[in-house]
Amino acid sequence: MWPLSPALPAEPQHARVARALREAVRDGRLMPGQKLPGSRELARTWNLARNTVTDALEQLAAEGYLDIRQRSGCYVADLPPGAAVPAPAGPPLVLSAWARRTLEGQGRWSAGAGAVSSPVSGLDWIDFRLGRHSSGLFPSAQWAQSLWTQSLSKQAHDASYTPPDPRGPLITRLALCEWLRRERGARVTPEMILLTGGAQEALDALSRLLLEAGRVAVLEDPGYLGARAAFSASGASIWPLEVDTHGASAEDFVADLPAQAVLAYLTPGCQFPSGVTLSAARRSALLAWSRRSGAWLLEDDYAADLHYAARPPASLQGQAPERVLLLGSFSQSLAPALRSGYLVAPAHLIEVLTRTRPVTQRTPPTLDALALAEFLSGGGYAKHLRRARSELNRRHEALLSALREGLPALRPRPATAGTHLYLPLPPGWREQDLQRRAAEAGVGLSRAGEYRLRAGEEALLLAFAHLTPVTIRQGVERLALALR
Repeated sequence: MWPLSPALPAEPQHARVARALREAVRDGRLMPGQKLPGSRELARTWNLARNTVTDALEQLAAEGYLDIRQRSGCYVADLPPGAAVPAPAGPPLVLSAWARRTLEGQGRWSAGAGAVSSPVSGLDWIDFRLGRHSSGLFPSAQWAQSLWTQSLSKQAHDASYTPPDPRGPLITRLALCEWLRRERGARVTPEMILLTGGAQEALDALSRLLLEAGRVAVLEDPGYLGARAAFSASGASIWPLEVDTHGASAEDFVADLPAQAVLAYLTPGCQFPSGVTLSAARRSALLAWSRRSGAWLLEDDYAADLHYAARPPASLQGQAPERVLLLGSFSQSLAPALRSGYLVAPAHLIEVLTRTRPVTQRTPPTLDALALAEFLSGGGYAKHLRRARSELNRRHEALLSALREGLPALRPRPATAGTHLYLPLPPGWREQDLQRRAAEAGVGLSRAGEYRLRAGEEALLLAFAHLTPVTIRQGVERLALALR
């Protein structure tokens, strides 16, 4: 505990103690639920009689600031209504243009994604909103074994005493090369790989490297909010590319795209959030445009390892490694907490990224990267994916079955990969109205409109990977009652 401030004129000691603790609770130095030291310890610290401290604690308990529990101790209570005191404002911040654009992007896009009102009191919340990750599928024992093995390895020992490679450990890039060649049809060498802390880190790095005011970034519409935020923060303009049942509309793309476009962000294997696959004809058209214009195609392979209906289509990068930048992450297929991903690009671009990388960070976590190499090359990742795909398919089928029975008027688009279902709405149905009514029944939903730049098809998005089949059915039953 901190020293007591001097007593005010004619202020009793117990009032002085009460004032000090009250101010500490109100300005956040003492947090709700925090346990205070015992009265004897406080009296000894402040060189006061124990009764003085006890009187102060009892007064604050009566005011609602503290909670005194028999045989347990004294805890900070939830702050009484109106008791909060704002922290004194510092000098005004003079932000950079990048910071202003980033904060504006968060307010307009990121903060709104999946936002709904709180569930009705007394109802257990069943949450189908996007952003929830697979539950009960992480291979904890196998990953722990890989970490343990690599922590004792020569590579980990050497990494402790030698400057790290800014691209990430070579052994991990070799393992990724083998995986991407075999499973994704990529054309890649270790020199073409930069290990990252996830897809967003790669998007940020590429935005800083390639984009600025006066340049244009093309983005699928609807599309991934993280890409939109990174591109806008750079100062570049966003050009929306409409998505239909065949993927990004290449006809509009080629005919209307401004000459200032320097990259186009695509999710061809499983478009986010609609779930469609980019057709072969449109792949060819986009590659032809890229070669003709000199612009990059940025391929996000986010759901490639979670295809459960059929084998995923080969990566676009394999068709044109000189024009396509491939980024991927293990956040969906393993766990977000691992912060593990990669960027595949021509070696000369990777060279520039490795030279600029130390300005923002040195290298991704080495031990985690070594464990990933062990997991990939030892067969642990492939074994995990077989189990994960089977379980995701089971949950996906449970959601489809529940919707067919409970809401037959709706025609969901069956997913082939990923962790959510795209649910187009019939004419006259409004996604915002359905989201509100669902929230009132204790069901969380996401809307396709949250991911759009322009008005388009009304649709709901239902994440299912984190829910059991039983919970999925209960959620759809509750949703059906709310929408009648």
